[in-house]
Amino acid sequence: APAPAPSRAAAATPNERLARRKANLIRRVLSCTYGPGAVSSGDVVAVPLDDPAAYDPTLGGLTVSGVGELLQVRLQLPRSALPPAPSEVRTVPYLAGCFRRASEDIRTISTRDGAAGQEELLALLREVRAQAASYSASFLMIPDLFGGGGDEAPAHTLSPPAAQLVALLTAGSADDGGVTIGSTKPGSGGECYLTAVLEGLHVQGGLSEALDPLVAHVATRLQGIDTVLDSDAHTGNNAVAFLAALTALAMAHKGAAMAIAKHPKFLLPEAGSGAAAETVAPDLPGNMPNMAGAEAGGGRQRHFLRQMLAAMGGGRMAYIRRSGPAIDKDTILGNVMRIGLSPEKDSVSSSFTNITQRSLKEVSGSRDAMRFQLEAHREAVRGLVLALLKSGKVARLAVMTWVADALVVNVGATAMRPDRARVSHSQTLLNLYAVLFKLSEPFVSDPAKASSIDPGFVRNAEAHGGVFPTQGDDAVTRLAEGGDVPPAVRGVAADYNFITQCFFFTARALHLGLGPSSSAHTNVVRQAQHMAYSLRQRSGDPSSDPRFNHVLSMQYAGEVTAADPTLLTDALRFYDTLAAFLLRMGPDDLGAMPEHFVDDMCDHVTFVTRFNPDSFVGVPMGNMFRVVVRLLSPDYAQCVRNYNLRAKLGDTLYNVFLPSDADERNADIPSSVYCDSATGAPYLLSDPYAQSTLAPSLLLLYGEVEHTGFYEKMTHRAHIASLLRYLWHSTEHRGAFQKITENKSSFIKFANGLMNEMNSLIASVMEKLSQIRDVQQQMALCSGQLGPRTSDNENEMRRALPLCNKTLQMLEFLNSDAEIQTLFLLDELCPRLVNMLMHVLTKLVGSRRFELKVDNPESYSFQPRGMLCDLCSIFGLFSSSPEFSKECATSG
Repeated sequence: APAPAPSRAAAATPNERLARRKANLIRRVLSCTYGPGAVSSGDVVAVPLDDPAAYDPTLGGLTVSGVGELLQVRLQLPRSALPPAPSEVRTVPYLAGCFRRASEDIRTISTRDGAAGQEELLALLREVRAQAASYSASFLMIPDLFGGGGDEAPAHTLSPPAAQLVALLTAGSADDGGVTIGSTKPGSGGECYLTAVLEGLHVQGGLSEALDPLVAHVATRLQGIDTVLDSDAHTGNNAVAFLAALTALAMAHKGAAMAIAKHPKFLLPEAGSGAAAETVAPDLPGNMPNMAGAEAGGGRQRHFLRQMLAAMGGGRMAYIRRSGPAIDKDTILGNVMRIGLSPEKDSVSSSFTNITQRSLKEVSGSRDAMRFQLEAHREAVRGLVLALLKSGKVARLAVMTWVADALVVNVGATAMRPDRARVSHSQTLLNLYAVLFKLSEPFVSDPAKASSIDPGFVRNAEAHGGVFPTQGDDAVTRLAEGGDVPPAVRGVAADYNFITQCFFFTARALHLGLGPSSSAHTNVVRQAQHMAYSLRQRSGDPSSDPRFNHVLSMQYAGEVTAADPTLLTDALRFYDTLAAFLLRMGPDDLGAMPEHFVDDMCDHVTFVTRFNPDSFVGVPMGNMFRVVVRLLSPDYAQCVRNYNLRAKLGDTLYNVFLPSDADERNADIPSSVYCDSATGAPYLLSDPYAQSTLAPSLLLLYGEVEHTGFYEKMTHRAHIASLLRYLWHSTEHRGAFQKITENKSSFIKFANGLMNEMNSLIASVMEKLSQIRDVQQQMALCSGQLGPRTSDNENEMRRALPLCNKTLQMLEFLNSDAEIQTLFLLDELCPRLVNMLMHVLTKLVGSRRFELKVDNPESYSFQPRGMLCDLCSIFGLFSSSPEFSKECATSG
């Protein structure tokens, strides 16, 4: 008989099929397996479950309630039972991976409409997400919750869970387990892992407790990074990575942003508090002996060592708790903003060693690469600050308080040699300006928004937090200082909109940050130029001189930040908004504005003119021109009472707004700087207000600069003379010049000052030229070198002779007008004019004229032929005047 056919195995029931699908799902999402016969394989771990009912195949397999037990047992397994991969051993990365994989599977399964067991699988995955976030939150609050699930924390780190989360957040989006992928809205069902964990901490009331050590750990790591080129010695992360971690926390949950803002290391101690006056002593190097228990002699030795370290610098100076160094070292935002590209750091200056032996292309490549990294860092800082500002009133108030404190304690940053025990590093203040400008950019680009700026803010001490004080050693000078300044107003910061606060704080940050940086760079450039000149005078080769190469390398290293085109252009755009703001004011409100607003604007446009004229491209300059002209005008003379600032306004017109072809100036300045885009004509000629007021304003300024100093007035007056000559030759200003004759007493005062200046200059110039000639003849005989006295004489000639030339030219073109010539023929002026002209003529063609014959006269701007031509022209203009001829005869 045939053998019976073998019986077929019973078909799997729907519950058993669902159980297998759940087991495969758990294997993929949680990297573990369970049930009878489960064994570990590769990255999959066998997890023993005590309750078989939690995964009974006949009932559909693993239940939702069993997910929590499964994860708990998995997390409590000894390290020896886990795979070697760090993402499986470390608790936080493991839970983050489970959360991410569950989220991915939810999206995939949700697309399969009507699939068998779909709802059961989705419920299971949602529970995995919830349990992964919940266990992560609990682990952050209780580090020893899972025994061997975490790593042994190295001595330099904090508790393992927070260290693991920092490692995830600093790893970058490709390696962070997707912790920030998803919504930042808690309870949305699609929130990212980080938001879910932070919400869990918030619900359990442990958000600040869990995040405080994490934030402190990040701040500690940042303190070990000096420049954007450096990395943390322990983790290998750069500053941008740590900034990304803080930003991710602030963006993922408003409670986390609040916890950061309330962290003990966020703000300085309040002014006037006991903590604010505490002194922080410098730490001794790690290899120095500990003298804490030494006798009195040992204590004195320790004190001496601290003094020595302070003298050497290196950030080891003592400082008080409320100071610039405290901003850098003891606050979270200071820790990130002090990181930049300081030329003092070897990692920066070493990129420009042997600078004279390298090609310009190579040097430019190094500089641009550094600027790219610096901009990435600044963008990361802006991201953190913006995330905090958007997280609610508490965090916003903390940020603005920190900004105000940073500006208040760094009032000494504008000193010629700032005290590093009192002020922050220059990179801190530069980065602070860069961040504040980005916050200001929306209203800088929109005049309608800028119109909401309230000028009363600078007169409200409670609102600006002491940033613009009017009394004491740190008082901020006003434009109308000593005149009629509007009284102070009362109120709090909340009375002023964010645009107003941001505008004034940005203007102050420019004064404390970019201004001193530009000035320092100018000084280094001047030092390099002087050193090169001195070496050539001694027949030396600057390219082979080590000291010159060092100074030049510092110049190029400083140029990376001081002449950064982005920074310079942004400042120009801000000053355009500032100028428009000043133009909207009447004289009273204008006089209450800080003097440095106008001073800094003039310095900046002059700096850009010299070092990076391309930064002007695309920036409107009309408002800046108009505010300079207005402040020089008689109607607003009481608003600017500082003679040095008034002289600087005149210099700005010459350096920036006088067309390049009108004088020997920088031809690289784009025409868009000094020409109105609407008409194509220069602002000096096309602006209606300038047409009516500028000529008399400049004549008045010519006399006022007498108060600026003996040498300084020469440069100022030479610039004014060039401007007057340019205006004279334009028909647009001829009416204004003719109005000068209406005030006879003022004109006589101006003319007397002009002739006094000319007499003084000619006497000094002729004496110095004779001395220079004597030295040159001696050098020709003995092949000697110029002495310091001769160099001083030459420098003085380079200042005085241009003014001599331009003063004679001004006398010529002024007297070409019949009405002005009539005034010069008055009894009060004519004799003096003739005596002055005859004095100059005698010096040029008299018997001692050969004493003025120096080598290379053009290097001093000595143009005897040109001066003689100008004199002859002046005599010719008065040739038909009997009064003038009589005075010439009387003069002999």
